Amino acid sequence: MTSKAWLIIGIELILSFLIIYLLLGQVLDEKKRADDAERNLKLANATINDMQVRQRDVAALDAKYTGELQDAKATIDQLERDVATGKRRLQLNARYTTNGATSTTSLDDGSTPRLTDSAERDYFTLRERIETVTKQLTGLQEYIKTQCTN
Repeated sequence: MTSKAWLIIGIELILSFLIIYLLLGQVLDEKKRADDAERNLKLANATINDMQVRQRDVAALDAKYTGELQDAKATIDQLERDVATGKRRLQLNARYTTNGATSTTSLDDGSTPRLTDSAERDYFTLRERIETVTKQLTGLQEYIKTQCTN
């Protein structure tokens, strides 16, 4: 073999090593990109799973407190109907007044103190609103405790 042949073989070897080095670099870059993509995919799946669990938890909380609110409203509505039909009465701490002074003796007409019709309606509206606010506040506190502090 001549020196020219050895020179060609040497150049071919150098070019082969250079091509292998470049290809190996690309393979390593692609492997790193694939690993990063796989890590990001796992993170995205974990985030999606966490969001789905939280959505189910929030839906359960909502259903619980919505049901409790509906039950409370139904109870108040039933109480209002019972009072309207005379089946039940509202208990009042009231006294008759005569010319601004309280009297402990009975009156001639023998009627019992009672609310006016508008005050009675206002009473039931107030009870319903108190129940609504209480259930909403309790639900929000539960939401904050279970969802926001995690």
